Amino acid sequence: MRLVCVYSACLAAVLFLSGCDRTAPTNAASTAAPTSAVGGYLNHAQPKLATLKLWLGDQELVTEIARSGAELQTGMMYRTNMAENEAMLFVFGRPMRASFYMRNTKVPLSCAYIDPDGTIQEVHDLKPLDEQPVEAETDRIQFVLETTQGWFKRHNLGAGAAVRTQYGPLSEINWMTLKPIHAR
Repeated sequence: MRLVCVYSACLAAVLFLSGCDRTAPTNAASTAAPTSAVGGYLNHAQPKLATLKLWLGDQELVTEIARSGAELQTGMMYRTNMAENEAMLFVFGRPMRASFYMRNTKVPLSCAYIDPDGTIQEVHDLKPLDEQPVEAETDRIQFVLETTQGWFKRHNLGAGAAVRTQYGPLSEINWMTLKPIHAR
């Protein structure tokens, strides 16, 4: 309830201030990132997120890690490109039946639905700006890995492939710190 009150007060202040002065701010970095009142996602591309190196077979991906609500809900929205060796990993607190779509996303992507052990269960190609959800066939999905479209096919990777981090299996990572759970 407290969060709702703080959010409401901030929203009211932003609306009030935006009606008072129509000039653009001189320092864009000092302005808060607005979010959609309905979806909870940012209404612009989010800054580059913290990264980890992921390996799928002998292929290395520099991977942004989406963990918080706004990061998970915004994902690749409003971005204009993704390099061949880059990806975004969506980390969910528990296994579920994932469902992804491409609202405000113009970059063609492929996504892999991954179980808690780090094994790819299914791979899907996603169409830019298509809001039709692509639902997982299982409710055991805890991670979703987005890459440039066709990346999995180009590297002959699919269901059954293991995803590992620079520190080991996905199950051994503290997703808050992006470090191993057990120090080695």
